[in-house]
Amino acid sequence: MKDILVKPLKQLALDDKPMEICERKGLGHPDTICDAIMNEASIELSKEYLKRFGAILHHNLDKGLISAGGSEVAFGGGKMTNKILIVYGDRATFDVGDEHVPVEEIVKRSTKDWFKRNLRFVDPDEHLKYQVEVQPGAASLQDIFARKGRYLGANDTSAAVGYAPYSRMEKLILNVEGHMNSPEFKKRFPESGEDVKIMGFRNCNGVSLTVAQAFVDRYIDSEADYFRKKGEIYDAINSFIKEKSDFDNVEVGFNVLDAEGRGLGGLYLTVLGSSIDTGDSGQVGRGNNVIGVIPLNRPMSSEAAAGKNPVSHVGKIYNLLSYKIAGEICQRVNGVKETYVWLVSAIGQPIDKPAVCSTQVITADGVSLDEITPQIQEVIASEFDRLDEFCMDLANGKVNIK
Repeated sequence: MKDILVKPLKQLALDDKPMEICERKGLGHPDTICDAIMNEASIELSKEYLKRFGAILHHNLDKGLISAGGSEVAFGGGKMTNKILIVYGDRATFDVGDEHVPVEEIVKRSTKDWFKRNLRFVDPDEHLKYQVEVQPGAASLQDIFARKGRYLGANDTSAAVGYAPYSRMEKLILNVEGHMNSPEFKKRFPESGEDVKIMGFRNCNGVSLTVAQAFVDRYIDSEADYFRKKGEIYDAINSFIKEKSDFDNVEVGFNVLDAEGRGLGGLYLTVLGSSIDTGDSGQVGRGNNVIGVIPLNRPMSSEAAAGKNPVSHVGKIYNLLSYKIAGEICQRVNGVKETYVWLVSAIGQPIDKPAVCSTQVITADGVSLDEITPQIQEVIASEFDRLDEFCMDLANGKVNIK
């Protein structure tokens, strides 16, 4: 491995800056769904390759798309009028010698299982249709998997960046969305759909959150009933924030497009609890970073990690690894206030030998970067020593995209 560069970052840590903007697209948002199901397909395909051949073979399923269906919402429950289309693109290995791998069957089954586990009102047989456009990969990329060695060569020249720790607002947004999609919240408010989107703006120590949540129409009897239940959920969100937040104040706007007196047209109603039933489509790479937020004040990787293979595609491996390394540095090295880890691959070179491995560090007051640099380098080197374990954790879904 080449030199591990440790550089000072001459700026304020994000929590100390006067302004911050951050967003999260929650569990049932179309972009988040698309990332999740394509990554789930990669995990299940990796398991199948391991079971049959003892190794993960070439595949990349990161060109996925969800095209919204059609629905007619109604008080007391509407109906779906058109199915939601799931399109799978890119490449996979279908045949090894005389043995055929049922790629289409695997990706469809993994998608159905994901919906059954995560979205209460989506019946994957009744509400979804599937278009599998996955094709065999290019010979040069498939050949990477036939080469010997502990680590495969990178299948691309690519860059990734990860950071730690979360800012206070990033944690707040993750906690609020997680609470709104928790089993306890759904039991208390069954009308609350899984499609939650939160945009946060921090001005010094004050925060403004704009929260959108799809309502499930079968639990809404009338316009008045909608606004009554909306008020109850709004109060529950604020109570949770009051308990969890240490900001001076947090203002919440909830379903701000709603307009009383306009009937169904003035309400955020869905049949299935997500805008995929009629209002919005989804695409891999348009949503959160791999740790679950869209942090506009931070550098972000341009690669979409979801669906890429976990043993040669650095667009996935380095994307998640950079965040893991950054987190380990903050946990294991005293005096690191904030860190950013940059990894760059060179196509064909073993993935444990990045072309660039650099970390930028903001130290706590009174801490010399020179004193802690050897510890930081040791943390990074130890993570690369265990890179094969990390890749297997990716393959088995033990390290996953949030």
